[in-house]
Order: sequence, then C-alpha cells, then structure tokens
Amino acid sequence: MTAPTQRPSDLVPLSERLVYLRVLRAVLAAITVIDAALVPHPLLESFAAISSIALGYVLVSWALEAIWRVRGQRGKWVFGVALVIDGFYLAGATYLTGGSAGPLRYLVFVYLAAVTLLGSYRSGLKLALWQSLMQWAVYVGQRSKVLSGFPNSSAAHSEWHRLITFTLAVSALTFATATLAAVNERELRRRRFELEQLAQMGQNLEDANDPLSVGDVLLEALNDTFGFRRMALFEVVDNEPRMLTARGLLDATVSDFSLGENSVLRVANERRETLVVPEIDRAVDPWLAAIMPNARNVAVVPLVADGVVGVLVAETGSRGVGIGSRVITTMERYAGHTALAIRNANLLARVQQMAVTDGLTELANRRAFDRSLDRELSRAARTDGRLSVVLLDIDHFKLLNDNHGHVVGDTVLKQIAHALQTCAREYDTIARYGGEEFAAVLPGCSSGLALQVAERLRLAVQDAASDVQVTASAGVATYPYDGIDVAGLLNAADQALYASKRAGRNQVRSAEQARSGSGSPVSAG
Repeated sequence: MTAPTQRPSDLVPLSERLVYLRVLRAVLAAITVIDAALVPHPLLESFAAISSIALGYVLVSWALEAIWRVRGQRGKWVFGVALVIDGFYLAGATYLTGGSAGPLRYLVFVYLAAVTLLGSYRSGLKLALWQSLMQWAVYVGQRSKVLSGFPNSSAAHSEWHRLITFTLAVSALTFATATLAAVNERELRRRRFELEQLAQMGQNLEDANDPLSVGDVLLEALNDTFGFRRMALFEVVDNEPRMLTARGLLDATVSDFSLGENSVLRVANERRETLVVPEIDRAVDPWLAAIMPNARNVAVVPLVADGVVGVLVAETGSRGVGIGSRVITTMERYAGHTALAIRNANLLARVQQMAVTDGLTELANRRAFDRSLDRELSRAARTDGRLSVVLLDIDHFKLLNDNHGHVVGDTVLKQIAHALQTCAREYDTIARYGGEEFAAVLPGCSSGLALQVAERLRLAVQDAASDVQVTASAGVATYPYDGIDVAGLLNAADQALYASKRAGRNQVRSAEQARSGSGSPVSAG
C-alpha cells in the first residue's frame, strides 16, 4: 500500500486526515473490546487477550504515526505498513469474536468507507481487496485446520457463501463510496478554483483603472474559469450599445447597432436580470448575430452597481447542453465585482477629468496646461523637435466686467473658450491660463507656423458669437530659440504678449519681435 501524498490542491491537509485515522482506529479497538465484553457469542480467546490485542493495535498504529511525523517525507512507507496492520487486525478481531456470524465483520465496511473518504479512489479499492484477502485467509486457515476449524461441513459451506457475499458487498461499497467521494471532491475543488479565480480577479481589478482594462480582467477570468468561446462586454447608453472589450468575435460589417424592443441586451439591461438563450435571434438582434454567428447557449448578464454599468454576453458553444445554474451564479458573482470596479473607474475618470478641467470654460486648466507643456517639452528635447507656446489675453476685459457685470463676463469667457477649441488643431492643448488669459501648447510648431496658429486663435476671439464683442492680444514663444525650459518659454511668451498690448492690442507678436522691438505684428489690420 502506498501512502497518500499531499498536494497543493488537497481540500483537507494530510495532518488532519491522520487525526481522523487515529480516532477511527481507536474507535475500532474500543468496539472490539465492547463486543467481546457485552455481546453473547463464543470467543476464541479470553476477554483479557482480546483487550490486549486491541490496545496493542492502537499503540502500534500511534507509534507508526509518530515515526512518520519524525521522518517527514522519508517516512511515507509508514502509511502502507499501518494499512496492512489494519487488515490483519480487523480479520483477526472478526475471527476471535465469532467469525462471520459475529457483528465485528461490519466494522470492515465502516473502515473501508472512512479510509476511502479520507484517502483516494485507488487506495479504497486496494484496501477492499486486502480486507477481502484477509477474510479469505482466515477461511482457508479454518478449512486447513491451521486455525480453529468449522464444527461441520455445513458450517464451512455457509461461511463460503457468506464470504462471497461479503466480498461482493465490500467491493460494491468501496466502489460506490470512492465514486461519490470523487464526484463531491471534484465539485469542491472546482468551487475552490472558482473562488481562487474570483480572488485573483479582485487583485487584478485593483490594478485596472479604466473601464476597458476592467472589462479585460473580467473576460480573462471567465476564459480561465469556464473556457467560453466568445464573449463581449457592452455599455448601453440611450439605447445604443458600445462595446468595451471582446474575445473571439467576428469582425463583421455592421451599420446599425441600435437595440430593438426585445433585444437581449435591452431586456437584461432593463430587468437587471440574467438571460440564458439557446441562440441569438437574427430578427431581434441582427448586429449581435452578425458579430457572434451561430452562437449557442448564450448568457446575457447585466453588471449592476447602483445602476446597470454594462452587459456581458458569453457563449459556451455547447449544443444540447444548457448553462448550469452554478455557472450562472458564478458569472453573476464575477459580474458584480466587475460592475463595482467599472463604476469606480468611471468615478475616478470623472474626478481626474475635473482635476484637469476648468469649471467655467471646460477647457484644460492651468494644471493640465503645465503637464502638457512639460511633457511636450521633454519630447521635443528628446527628438530635437520644435514646440511653441501661445499666451492670449482678452483686451480690456476688466472694463467689460465693470460695464456689463461678471455674469456676462463669465458667459463671454465660455463663448470664447468654445471658439478657441473649435479652431485648434486636434493635438494642441488649449487651456484657460487664469482669469481672462488663455494659453496653447503647440507640439511640432515652428515660430512661423505658431504665429499663424496664434493669428487664427486671435481671429476666433474677434469673430466669436459672444454677447459682447471682444478682441485679444497674443504672444508666441518657440523652443529652443526663445527658451529651453518651461520657465524660459513662458517668460518669453509673456514678454511677447505685453509687446502686443503695448503696440495697440488685438495683434500677435513673437518673442523674437518683442526682444528686437522691430518687425511688423500679425494683426487683422
């Protein structure tokens, strides 16, 4: 017999299983003594002898366990020896207390069931064979007169039939116990694995700080746990789905992503409950059927956190076998954790956006401008590129506030901000620099091109559809000619801005023009 080995995935530690076996052997010995003392049947040895054998059996078993604890991995052979001794003891105890007619033979059933549950499928079958052999050895010993024999041939014949029945019963019991134990343990291992995957997903979600990354974590966890063929995670906003992330979908051409009245995404989103459909209806969800063709056994799970933040669509792909309730429950658990992570990611994104956005104009604020300038300046220095900065100030804005009030002044600033944003290049950063002053970071812009962009910005202010018509003055500085760091560039742009104001306002000047005090300003004329 080989000892059971400790595996990382074992549900019960080996040391704990040894405790159960120690208790079981003590119980077997105690029942033997009680049976010898109380049950009225003939004993082949005295009560004292049987009690001594039972006590010796317990002591030897515990001594072997102590040897294993001392020798560690090198003492695995001890388990096999102990199981062999168990077989000798049970066969001997049965023989001494009445043989097959006595009640102790049923202890073999208890022993085999317990050891099979604590050990393994193969160990149980080996022990069933060993126990049967021990009982047959006693029978052979009695027939051959080595042991106290049968009183007559009729008794021997009856014992023969009882042994056959016993052997079949032991085999059936062990096989049934081992099979059911394996099924239960497999289910427990699977659930443990799912919980471990959930814990791992929770750790991964901590590192995901945007909805896309969160969705990828969910799909990865579902793939590792269930091996789904195809999955997609959608956001549903104003009855329009937006795909966050997907696995295994077909790259189909879809022109209309709207949701019909009975669309599975819409129903799951509105009811906030999981739907399981055998296939996707092309008439109801044509675009979903296009990107997930021939889908079978599809689960549609809403991600709920205060509200529905997304809808998961996952396909098992199995034909004729539905998605079990355990799988659905686990998916909903995964989805719940993901929903909270997406909600937190959205909140974080909003907070971060608020931190870099001017509350009045909705342009980038001073902090965002400084970060952008620092980042682009580092890139320009690394690549030997060009970078320009524009500072733009609204002319006579204090007078506008004095004459029309601050409410009108704020409205004008918002209207100007919108005009500046619409005329800027896609990769430029337009920011409210402070008060009535705006600024722009222009990556890859030479001094000449920056003057043209600044002129467009000045004209945008002049032509803006504002409640009160205003003009602006602007100053331009370019890296590396006007400054090699942030402070130098901003100081040069500021000097150019004041040169524009001194020259009459509503015009653009470069830092070079400001330094030389010459050159024609760029203006509307």
